[in-house]
Amino acid sequence: MENLQYPIGTFVKPDQITEEQLAAWIQEIETLPSRLREAVEGLSNEQLDTPYRPGGWSVRQVVHHLGDSHINCVIRFKLALTEELPTIKPYEEQEWALLGDCVHTPIEVSLELLTALHEKWVILLKSMSAANFDRAFLHPVNGETKLDKATGLYAWHGNHHLAHITSLAERMGWN
Repeated sequence: MENLQYPIGTFVKPDQITEEQLAAWIQEIETLPSRLREAVEGLSNEQLDTPYRPGGWSVRQVVHHLGDSHINCVIRFKLALTEELPTIKPYEEQEWALLGDCVHTPIEVSLELLTALHEKWVILLKSMSAANFDRAFLHPVNGETKLDKATGLYAWHGNHHLAHITSLAERMGWN
C-alpha cells in the first residue's frame, strides 16, 4: 500500500554531501515554485480543500505550509550565516496550518510568496562557499543542523509536500 504520509519516503542524509549533491538540491529548491504551481493549476476550491490523506492537511493548507516553512528556513540560514551557532525558534506547524491564512486564503498568495522567496533563497545558496555550508544552527529539539544538510532537508521537504498533492490528484483522477 502506498504510504500517504511519506509518499517519497523520509529524508536520508548522505554520508558525504558533495558539491554535485548540493547543486542538485539547489536546483530542486529553485524549481519547486513552478512545479507546485503546475500541480495545483486548475484545481477547484473543493479540490483545494481536500485532505491529501485521512487526518491530513488539505491541498490549500499544504501550499500555505510550504510558504510558512520555507520562510522559517531562509531565516534560519541567515541566522546561521551571521551568528555563531544560533538557537532557532521552532514553531507549531500543526497549529499554524489551522490559522485563517492557511485555511481560507487563496493559494495564489503563497504561490507568489514561494516564487519570490525561492528566487531570493537560491541567490543566497548559490553565493555560499563550502565554509558557509559548514555553518550550523541549533534546533532546541533536533540539535545542531549544518546548512549543507538543511539544504537537502528542505529540497526533500518541498518534494515531499509536492508529492502529497500530485499523488492525491492521481488517486482522485484529477489529472
